[in-house]
Amino acid sequence: MGESISANFTGEAWLQPLSSVDEYDCSLYNVTFAPGTRNNWHSHAVGQILLCTEGIGYYQEKGKAARRLVPGSVVNIPANTLHWHGAAPDSRFTHIGITPKVGENSAEWGDPVTDEEYNVAVKL
Repeated sequence: MGESISANFTGEAWLQPLSSVDEYDCSLYNVTFAPGTRNNWHSHAVGQILLCTEGIGYYQEKGKAARRLVPGSVVNIPANTLHWHGAAPDSRFTHIGITPKVGENSAEWGDPVTDEEYNVAVKL
């Protein structure tokens, strides 16, 4: 399942690198979220792509309604867009993340998604 990651996450998540070839300047990785786990608000300087592969999850941009994600969902995250993504309260969630232009695509991490924000997003 990969290495356990906790910095910038609420709950348990695991990261498994899939590919990182320097000359491609792109990294691919599998992230699995335990039920209810989500990452903090964050943005990517160039953007990010998520390919949802298992379970039910959510993606939300700051100031917008959350989007429910299922296997086959694709999320194209624009550059410098504050957002979070994570698992539904009752489902594990897995996505393949694609970070293009790794050399210039830094992530800017912000505050945790509060329980209130999460509960509104997933309509608890």
